[in-house]
Amino acid sequence: MRRFLPAWLAGLLTLALPLSHALPAAALPPAASLRPEMRPLDATRPAPTRVTVSSQATRLAVARSLRPLTRGTVLQVAAPAPAAVSAPVADSGFATWTRAFRARAMAQGISAATFDRAFSGVTVNARVLERDGNQAEFSRPLWDYLDSAVSDTRTANGRAALSRHRDILDRIERRYGVEAEVVVAVWGLESAYGAMRGDTDIIAAMATLAYEGRRRDFFEAQLIAALRILQAGDVSPRQMVGSWAGAMGHTQFMPTSYLEHAVDFDGDGRRDIWSDDPVDALASTANYLRNHGWTTGQPWGMEVRLPDGFDYALTGERVKRDAAFWNARGVRLADGGRVPDHGRASILLPAGHRGVALVIYDNFHVIERYNPADAYVIAVGHLSDRITGGPDFRGGWPREDRALSRAEREELQQRLVRAGFHRYAVDGIIGPQTIDSVRRFQASLGWVPDGYASLRVLERLRGS
Repeated sequence: MRRFLPAWLAGLLTLALPLSHALPAAALPPAASLRPEMRPLDATRPAPTRVTVSSQATRLAVARSLRPLTRGTVLQVAAPAPAAVSAPVADSGFATWTRAFRARAMAQGISAATFDRAFSGVTVNARVLERDGNQAEFSRPLWDYLDSAVSDTRTANGRAALSRHRDILDRIERRYGVEAEVVVAVWGLESAYGAMRGDTDIIAAMATLAYEGRRRDFFEAQLIAALRILQAGDVSPRQMVGSWAGAMGHTQFMPTSYLEHAVDFDGDGRRDIWSDDPVDALASTANYLRNHGWTTGQPWGMEVRLPDGFDYALTGERVKRDAAFWNARGVRLADGGRVPDHGRASILLPAGHRGVALVIYDNFHVIERYNPADAYVIAVGHLSDRITGGPDFRGGWPREDRALSRAEREELQQRLVRAGFHRYAVDGIIGPQTIDSVRRFQASLGWVPDGYASLRVLERLRGS
């Protein structure tokens, strides 16, 4: 997935499909798919459930993400169903749009035969429009998200999936240099190890959203890419299914990402990420991570303890130092060991000084290219560690806190501006600039300046 596209926000995907191939019968049932993002609603993507944490993701990472996310709540156990097709919606405008789009597609190299086969029987999908129009924001703290994303069930299922596909994952690891457990962790969060791949007709969904018009350019680009996939013969039109917003297969590639990074690892002549066999999807995910700079053998991150009197101005993704620097300042691993030398690293405090502290490496940012939410990256990394027998986080979380809504995040930024601590955009994004502004406000009060945009900070600003 050439990772998905411009600035996005939060999402939990739980689209239901059965899993008959990935886990042995004795394994625990698959946990729901969970894909959080932490970006505000904008013209580039739909945005359902938001997981809000103190994000330090850069705008570069946001701009490179391009996968709309969706969510659901039902886990089915029946056999895989064909693509869900809504009852036709009478709309003469859609027919007019389809004729015009056909000309645009043919101008970009799509054959008439491919287009006509793909659009045969396609109508406006009312279910897609309904989901697109009901994107209420639900704020969820990082720790609640991780409780689900790295649950005992998801971890057990990941170990079972790793064992079941060990041989092919070893081959993928040798080919692309991405550790097997990392690929499995992405699989677990994206589709619950293949259980929730989505059953919406992608051509109908992309056409509906392009016709609807609010993100026409984006969804037309995805639709052209989907037609290129069909023209290459990788899948048939009605077998090209996924989420209502376009993410496809075991590891949820958008069509444009598929074109850039999908591979035919099993050598059958097709890059098949849709079937029960996950081989091509897993290899494509490893290829995606490799193409974005994955370093073999480097951790994504490690839990650390910060010493009393630590300078919190040194935290955040913008500050990168070598292991000697962090060790000299008293930073230690959670088990008391010294920070190992895996290259330049940053200290991340996703829930402030009362939460887990992490030292993060370049591979953290590679996963961030798959999804720019810190919550997602931490979940993938931590799940990969747990799958291979690593411990749970030792540090606690400020569980009495609640996440700020988007409106509250915008209010916090506005109040920081009025108080003279913030000179940047009021956009509801708690990124490096807002974290720095919060840090300076906290320091002015004599608080620990960890940059954590909490309700306590907002309430103090309201009283200022």
